[in-house]
Amino acid sequence: MNVEALLTARLAAAFEAVAGRPVDPLVRASQHADFQSGVALGLAKELGRPPRDIAAEAMKKAGMAGVEVSGPGFLNITLDDEVIKGAPPEVPLTEHPERIVIDYSGPNVAKELHVGHLRSTIIGDALARLLEATGHDVVRVNHLGDWGTQFGMLIEYMAGNDHGQATIGDLTEFYRRARVRFDGDEDFRTRARLRVVALQSGDPTSRALWQRLVAQSEQSFVDSYARLGIGLAPGDFVGESFYQPMLAGVVDELTAKGLLVESEGALCAFPPGEIGRDGRPLPLIVRKSDGGFGYAATDLAALRFRVQELKASRLLYVVGTPQKQHFRMVFAVARAAGWLDGVEPEHIDFGSILGADGKMLKTRAGDTVKLGDLLDEAAAQATSPAIGVGAIKYADLAGDRRSDYLFDWDRMLAATGNTGPYLQYAVARIRSLIAKATTAPGPVKVTDPAERRLALTLLGFEPAVLAAAEGREPHRLAVYLHDLAVAFTTFYEKCPILKSEGDVRASRLTLAERTGQTLTLGLDLLGIPVPDVM
Repeated sequence: MNVEALLTARLAAAFEAVAGRPVDPLVRASQHADFQSGVALGLAKELGRPPRDIAAEAMKKAGMAGVEVSGPGFLNITLDDEVIKGAPPEVPLTEHPERIVIDYSGPNVAKELHVGHLRSTIIGDALARLLEATGHDVVRVNHLGDWGTQFGMLIEYMAGNDHGQATIGDLTEFYRRARVRFDGDEDFRTRARLRVVALQSGDPTSRALWQRLVAQSEQSFVDSYARLGIGLAPGDFVGESFYQPMLAGVVDELTAKGLLVESEGALCAFPPGEIGRDGRPLPLIVRKSDGGFGYAATDLAALRFRVQELKASRLLYVVGTPQKQHFRMVFAVARAAGWLDGVEPEHIDFGSILGADGKMLKTRAGDTVKLGDLLDEAAAQATSPAIGVGAIKYADLAGDRRSDYLFDWDRMLAATGNTGPYLQYAVARIRSLIAKATTAPGPVKVTDPAERRLALTLLGFEPAVLAAAEGREPHRLAVYLHDLAVAFTTFYEKCPILKSEGDVRASRLTLAERTGQTLTLGLDLLGIPVPDVM
């Protein structure tokens, strides 16, 4: 039951009757009562009345028990014990279900997943879980980089050699060698370009080598996602190659609608208000001067496909903050083309992962950290892979996604504080406690302030889930789960459970059991594993 939402609705109607206009009552948890509203103080100047008078009138119109005017004009709300006894946790369902396409992770074929893919993958997966659980029809899309000049270069390097057993690490090394040859060998560079033409023309040999690259890479991605506990499957993989047949049609449609102009041989869109560093209008290059298509064309084709063919009513792109302007321009062009009528696109941006030096996380040698190496280190640092993965995910999700965060093993793996292991340990302790109990849980009877605080905190699950899903902010749920674990720790220390007797013991077992259920469900919504023992 979303008690906070019910209180908000009841007081909103009361304050609207007093003010003569809609009013958000700003209901919040409080140290002075179970909940508190201070909106009367803000209305005082507007209505020309003392805030205590406004609060008193609203209290009468609400007709609620357990409400009193306090201090300069606060409404303090104390819930009846019957209300806070609660029930097992349930995920609240949205009142407005949508078909949502969420684009996240997005690695490149023939390259290993690395730390740069971590945040998109973790945040995107958490959002997909939250949105699906709250009743939306979620379509996951892993937009793979599997097309372009680099594949002609790589395929030409591999042609004539048996690389059927090559690993993703081998492919990464082949790519590095191919790049060296491409940059320093004119003959190889020419052959690589011809290989691109052959690939795009459907040459069987080139296509077979390319398909092998894609298959090996996708299997590597699946293995990494399984280790990280990410819900992306092969059926969610959609490469840039999928949209290639659509690009000419995108250009034709945008041209017919007068949205593209020629600029230095390229076909570009100039969304209003987008200005470059030189102060001139900034172009979105849809078709390059050599006739090829860039990322913008692919993104526009993908957007149109997701709206027209997948029937999405909302599009989420979980991509780093540096791409904010790119997506803003793509959305502007798509909107001008009429592709977004009734459809809302959102760029779910996020900050960077920083090393101890405050700079982008790198290896000691200055290389990009491979995801596989990171997961190996997590397993080595923690007592189990589940704890290591939980630490990585929680560290990413516990703060506002828009902020950078410092990757610090000691802090992330600590058993105390705002960490994944702390929450996992709370669940493990509750499971152990329930297993040791020789009597069954029973009706909740609040006899101690710590019991009351825990019971009230349990009521916050539904609003936390909705806030996380609707705001695209997983940290809203992570923060709540940490608060719940802290409330349980206080309860556990102040209210003996197994040593208590009768109805008190049964009640405390119920509170412990519901806390464990809520933590487990909440962590699952974030994609964080919960080991049976710690």
